[in-house]
Amino acid sequence: MFRNYLKIAFRNLWNNKAFSIINIIGLSIGLSASFVIGAIVYYDLTFDKFHPDGERIYRVTTDFKTPEAEFHNRGVAVPLGKALKEGVTGIELTSTFFSAYAQKAYSKDRDKVFRNPGNQIYADKEYFQIFSYEWLAGAPEAALSNPNEVVLTDRRAGKYFPGMRPNEVMGKTVLYNDSVPVKVVGVVSNFKDQSDFIFQEFLSLKTAHSFGQKNLIDNDEWNSTNSGSQVFIRLVDNNALGNVQRHLDRLSKENEDDGMYDRGETRSFHLQPLSDIHLNSDYMVFDQSEYRGSKTVLKNLMFVALFLLLLGCINFINLNTAQATKRSKEIGIRKTLGSSRKRLVFQFLGETFLLTGAAAIVSLFLSSRLLLLFNDFIPPGLNFGLFSSPVIVGCIILLLGVITLLSGFYPALVLSHFKPVSVLKNQGLPGTGKSTLRKYLTVFQFVIAQIFIVATILVGKQLNFLMNKDMGFKTEAIAYIGTWNNPDLNKRLNFAEELKSFPLISQVSLGWNPPASSNMRTADIAYTNKGRDILTSVQLLFGDLNYRELFDIKLLAGRERLNDTIKEYVINETYSKMLGFEHPWEAIGEPLRLDDELNPIVGVMEDFDQGSLRSAIRPMALVGDIFRNDFSLFEIVHFSLLGPSENWSTVMAEVEEKWKTAYPEMDFELRFMDDTIKQFYEQERRASMLLKWSTGLAILISCLGLLGLVIHTTERRTKEIGIRKVLGASLAQLNLLLCREFLILVGIAFAIAAPIAWWGLDYWLQGFAYRTTLSWWIFFLGGITMLLVALGIMSIRTLAAANADPVKSLRTE
Repeated sequence: MFRNYLKIAFRNLWNNKAFSIINIIGLSIGLSASFVIGAIVYYDLTFDKFHPDGERIYRVTTDFKTPEAEFHNRGVAVPLGKALKEGVTGIELTSTFFSAYAQKAYSKDRDKVFRNPGNQIYADKEYFQIFSYEWLAGAPEAALSNPNEVVLTDRRAGKYFPGMRPNEVMGKTVLYNDSVPVKVVGVVSNFKDQSDFIFQEFLSLKTAHSFGQKNLIDNDEWNSTNSGSQVFIRLVDNNALGNVQRHLDRLSKENEDDGMYDRGETRSFHLQPLSDIHLNSDYMVFDQSEYRGSKTVLKNLMFVALFLLLLGCINFINLNTAQATKRSKEIGIRKTLGSSRKRLVFQFLGETFLLTGAAAIVSLFLSSRLLLLFNDFIPPGLNFGLFSSPVIVGCIILLLGVITLLSGFYPALVLSHFKPVSVLKNQGLPGTGKSTLRKYLTVFQFVIAQIFIVATILVGKQLNFLMNKDMGFKTEAIAYIGTWNNPDLNKRLNFAEELKSFPLISQVSLGWNPPASSNMRTADIAYTNKGRDILTSVQLLFGDLNYRELFDIKLLAGRERLNDTIKEYVINETYSKMLGFEHPWEAIGEPLRLDDELNPIVGVMEDFDQGSLRSAIRPMALVGDIFRNDFSLFEIVHFSLLGPSENWSTVMAEVEEKWKTAYPEMDFELRFMDDTIKQFYEQERRASMLLKWSTGLAILISCLGLLGLVIHTTERRTKEIGIRKVLGASLAQLNLLLCREFLILVGIAFAIAAPIAWWGLDYWLQGFAYRTTLSWWIFFLGGITMLLVALGIMSIRTLAAANADPVKSLRTE
């Protein structure tokens, strides 16, 4: 019997090739999107799930609230880690680690220098007690207790000491930055599963002293927060969560700066579960992480997959119920011969499963192509091999079962409900009239498609606005190159002087990061006004006397600093107003206190955007190399270029040649300012790309369904079309007649989609401090686009039907 069902199902699908192809294409598009998105979601949800006692591991983060906004930082004040190690009820273990950066590492055994090895941290021995690594050599109890010790992963040990077994690597020396010898005291295995802990070298905390970063590790300042300072704890059990959080609240309150309360600002420490780290975009992961997940992105992806699947299912329901009259006699005969309604339902569900199975096979091929097509959007560790995972296979089978029931159950009920007597007499056949359900489903399809269209236009408009908005400083034709961790300031000065001689380079400046950067230094600076201290967290911009002129930052009042190292401040207009000055010139000469030193404001510069336009302008001060007595922050050479960009390749080659002469041990990594600006909006760019593809697929699926309904309608009205044509109806009149009902549905869909899209997009725009307008023409363009596409698709079939010979259509009807 089952074989008979399959034969009949296959025969029916073969006899209705057009509708079968439309159903398969619609479902395969939805399924392939679902497979790929499901793989992304599964991949992101498996990060760091393998740690023993992972449910008891938490990271301590910092939250700031001001009257204007809220800020989040994945790091904490350095003294917090020490305070938690003193013993807090409910905490079993506490570990502190810091981001570390070595310019190069030298292996004597291999006689090779490795530049910028990366993925390094300063860690304590508790780190390896909280996170369970497999030790291939050494022991966690004794590791990282002394200065100049390092634990390597097996991958990094194989790089530095190829061909050696882990036990042979023990005791070997790695020379960092030509001056810091560090002994290998352990080798651990790399994590086999997905993890954000991608560190490859674990240097002992005391080794930071040898790198000249004693202040990083031993900082006792509670009001300084460093995103590279990470504190992890493991609780005795999760019942202790409340007590530990209360202790953190007390520590925050006890060490709160007096000025914070006066300004209405608060700081709090937050316990973030290990399972929350990968997908929490407020705190994000670590600086070394290769991939950053996002809950918002995953939710949006899941909604896209859901809607595309629903559109495919709606096509199936619409087309199968519309074809009911064609199969009515078959059903009537089957019932007359004794077939039960239950058997008919199973037969139609079998047909649906065949279609779904065919669509699944097609979608697996499409999924492999999509993974290649969206290579920039797909997480780096995800590939088609993940589809062999038992979890993914199980989910695919479950999804196919759900799709079969969702798509086929209602049409099966409708078809199996026919009464044999009425059917065989052509009396009261369901489906011969207009179907209210089909109208609802068609409207729903086009509501989704039009929301996608409007969203695509708006996101593109906002992205264009962000990329072209004047940021308040020069961004075109400016390049910069960093000499991080190279202590030789004279070499940088000489390199900058050599660049000034190049004919296509107009200006050269030494400093730290450019005016807009995702990596900024801040300091708490105090100003005394009428006996009351105003303490403000101020972004510090480090640059020489050419810096402001190179970036064309306008001076509103005062003067430039006297030299490159004098402790004088050129503040921005926002900071001037925050200090209580109505006019810029009023701030000139006023003293600011940093680290108990009073130094004057000598200038006020015009506000400019310091990063992504999601955020408002914050207080900022331009200073020189004010820490030069301890270390220099003039680590980056900035220069502006002349002439058309097609001539720059020559000067870039000359700059690289000079660089290799000055820094033969370092890679040449030149960056352009406009590329840096683009990176601020990588998330929006990806969202725009995703929306474009989603919109295209939604329109394609909706129009395929519409085409199927139009084919059904024209076939059912063949005789009417022939009679109207004999009576003199023109092609345009016939086309309008056949399309009018569907165009009305598209219009209703637009009326429903417009307010929904406006509400959602307006909410999305609120996340930007600077945003484009939600113009009326966006909705008009979206509506017209959908209308024209729908009309074009329908006209393909209606014009063909209207062009048919009326004599033939009347005779064969």
